[in-house]
Amino acid sequence: MVIKSNGEPAYISGDLAYYLNKRERGFDRAFIMLGADHHGYVSRMMAMCAAFGDIPHVNLEILIGQMVNLIQDGKPVRMSKRAGTVVVLEDLVEAVGVDAARYALTRSSTDSMIDIDLDLLAKHTNENPVYYVQYAHARTCNVTRLAGQDGVRLADGFDPSLLTHDSEAALLAILGDFPRTVTQAAKLREPHRVPRYLEELAGRYHKWYDDCRVRPREAGEEITDLHRTRLWLNEATRVVLANGLGLLGVSAPERL
Repeated sequence: MVIKSNGEPAYISGDLAYYLNKRERGFDRAFIMLGADHHGYVSRMMAMCAAFGDIPHVNLEILIGQMVNLIQDGKPVRMSKRAGTVVVLEDLVEAVGVDAARYALTRSSTDSMIDIDLDLLAKHTNENPVYYVQYAHARTCNVTRLAGQDGVRLADGFDPSLLTHDSEAALLAILGDFPRTVTQAAKLREPHRVPRYLEELAGRYHKWYDDCRVRPREAGEEITDLHRTRLWLNEATRVVLANGLGLLGVSAPERL
């Protein structure tokens, strides 16, 4: 049933329209996320897919996610239709912003209950995971700006053999893991792998920043290929952080 006897659309009509719209826009596969309490709805959705002449589980994939709990002031925000306190996505965005909302919903596996701490996501501290990653990106941009003022330029030299510090080895290793991480996240339908990776990358970058200087320590100090090569490493980190945040639909600010 799509239209009820009283002329009102049935529950499934919205999903029919959504799926049809996807097909008409040229997509060959649609992903729909359902809550754990809608597990029995999957067979109806697959029947809908077949009714359009498509192949169930190929042209349509259903992902089942656990429930999301909002925490504020250390207490859960109750989500009761009867009490009139349902929290919609717009409310979450209004409370913490688009970036934090997207990041918070993406960084946890859909197989587990998600607890979103509204107070934490509003903080501009390293406790806030999205701020921690965005701050790392902003720091890479700041390093590039200041290095340029000191005369350190990428085009003037590059010698990877000079990157011998342990922090540099650790940073290079995780940068090399980015393509594999993204590939696994896509194949396994586990997008949380990307933000978790970005948090580890940000941590290694901050450690490298503390251990290794890109800029000369004093005015008049000779600029060497080590400075320039470290600037390349800084730039590689910036690119990966920006690309990773972009995959999540989260901004990569140059200043915070």
